[in-house]
Amino acid sequence: MSNNEYINKTFPMLAKIDSPADLKKLPVESLPVLCQELRGFLIHELSSNPGHFASSMGAVEINVALHYVFNTPYDRLVWDVGHQAYVHKILTGRRDQFDSLRKLGGLSGFPNPNESEYDTFIAGHASNSISAALGMSIASELEGEHDRKTVAIIGDASISGGLAFEGLNNAAMHNNNLLIVLNDNDMSIDTPVGALGEYMTDITTSKRYNTMRYKAYQFCRRHHIVNEHGRGLALRFNNAMKSLLTGQQNIFEGLNIRYFGPFDGHDVVKLVKIFNDVKDMKGPKIVHLRTIKGKGYAPAEKDPTTWHSPGKFDETTGERIKGDTAGLPTKYQYVFGNTLVELAKQNPKIVGITAAMPTGTSMSIMQEVMPDRTFDVGISEGHAVTFSAGLAKEGMHPFCAIYSSFLQRGYDEIIHDVAIQRLPVTFCIDRAGLVGEDGVTHQGSFDLAYLRCIPNMVVSAPLNEHYLRHLMYTSQLEGMGPFAIRYPRGRGAVPDWKCEMHQLPVGKGRKLTDGTDVAILSIGHIGNNVIEAVEQLHARGIAAAHYDMIFLKPIDEEILAEVAQNYNYIVTVEDGTIVGGLGSAVAEYLAGHDAHARLLRLGLPDAFVEQGTVPQLQHQCGIDVESIVASVENMLKGGEE
Repeated sequence: MSNNEYINKTFPMLAKIDSPADLKKLPVESLPVLCQELRGFLIHELSSNPGHFASSMGAVEINVALHYVFNTPYDRLVWDVGHQAYVHKILTGRRDQFDSLRKLGGLSGFPNPNESEYDTFIAGHASNSISAALGMSIASELEGEHDRKTVAIIGDASISGGLAFEGLNNAAMHNNNLLIVLNDNDMSIDTPVGALGEYMTDITTSKRYNTMRYKAYQFCRRHHIVNEHGRGLALRFNNAMKSLLTGQQNIFEGLNIRYFGPFDGHDVVKLVKIFNDVKDMKGPKIVHLRTIKGKGYAPAEKDPTTWHSPGKFDETTGERIKGDTAGLPTKYQYVFGNTLVELAKQNPKIVGITAAMPTGTSMSIMQEVMPDRTFDVGISEGHAVTFSAGLAKEGMHPFCAIYSSFLQRGYDEIIHDVAIQRLPVTFCIDRAGLVGEDGVTHQGSFDLAYLRCIPNMVVSAPLNEHYLRHLMYTSQLEGMGPFAIRYPRGRGAVPDWKCEMHQLPVGKGRKLTDGTDVAILSIGHIGNNVIEAVEQLHARGIAAAHYDMIFLKPIDEEILAEVAQNYNYIVTVEDGTIVGGLGSAVAEYLAGHDAHARLLRLGLPDAFVEQGTVPQLQHQCGIDVESIVASVENMLKGGEE
């Protein structure tokens, strides 16, 4: 049975929905059955084609109700991160392509306007939906599209980010009709109790109540009984009264934004009523929904952290399918986590900081052993950097572990709060370079380039796990300033990662292989591809020298002088953007020293790299072993001509 035949037979209602227009033809009473089919479809598809599972399962009803009530794509749905938007893709004409999710040339794992008109804004980094949706809402008003609705959907983790609060504050200040849907699957809020509480949460969303309330406000405004300041007071009084009557309090009560909820985010019929009630209200508003991450699949409900992105699993038993890892190198993040504990036991000044990624970075290893010296600050990378700076200013040595693409969000803080003061903060930059299936928003393409231009920064990348340990050891020694160590997602390069750590001379690389025809300079883990390429080149009669630079800043000018003097052909290889990284640094040196060697720079293109497996993307970018060999051969052939 083909996959389409299976879908038609197993999910008959879903099989007939090719767009939100088809969804709207269903009676509202049938939506719970559709939600069941959608969960079954997600389980079936994601069991064999891994993706973000628990978040998608928890947001099924929200997706269905939004597309049922709102006139998408004319009405704008703005997703935050996009882990919760898989059903959105399925309902908007991409059901039959869903098996291509996160694959090369297939569907993105996140909403992307280049993929569909229903994807109104890029989503991959947290906390941006409110600001983006607010801008879109105000733009609609300015362009005369007064009937267009704009909805920001944001999770409880994302709304903790500073950008989300900046958006909330601004939404309260400007004339707009923004609706914010808060998908809360983790906040500690008690269930409303009592008939009066249920009555109040119902009546405050009814059209009659809000029409009457709006007319009363307009009357008071026309007769100068209330102004915008008074409107804010009235909103806060209204929220305070609801808090008194329902026995609930929340952070939004102090904002000049109407607040409704919390409601059961899995009651799709009730959600349709709520969204219909609030969609025509004037002014910004928040609908707060409580959901269960992994809803409808017992293993995911029990352990949502593991099932955030579980990999392949048996859809019937829930058993996760793990490949044979015997004899394979250890993951870099595991080496980082264990090495950090080892160093922290020796150095009482070491503390660990991460931004909502303790498991992903393996900061959780130190968190388990030394909870009083480990800090997870949530989705707030800028704060993580400045918090680290504050710790360093008072004598501690922070190891701040953040994914490469997320560290971009703390760039000003790196410059202003750490580098200017030359504070001893070690930035452990996980997921550097190509990360694979998470695609364009998550590739760690830019860290080498965006850090190289900052004064006082040391920028480094280990070839393997041993050099990760050496760099971590070196970074925490007395007298060191800001020190960045970037390493990739996934496994390292040596069978046994444990080794005796020693200090590395900062700014010094090393020669790995002798050769006379061409010099290849690499930095970081991608150098392992170069090692294989050099072996193949030597087998083909091309004597290629290989230098592991280790440090991009300060760069080893003795090596650069050596290759400039002794080689007519120089190749640089890096797992980062071709603009501003290792290749640029070498080009600057050659230009500044009037060297005439021919330089070939291999790295990520000056473009955003979409999703695919890491080997596929390396080949696409020309930095896999085969491509490096071919590039060197073509370069030398061109020189002979």
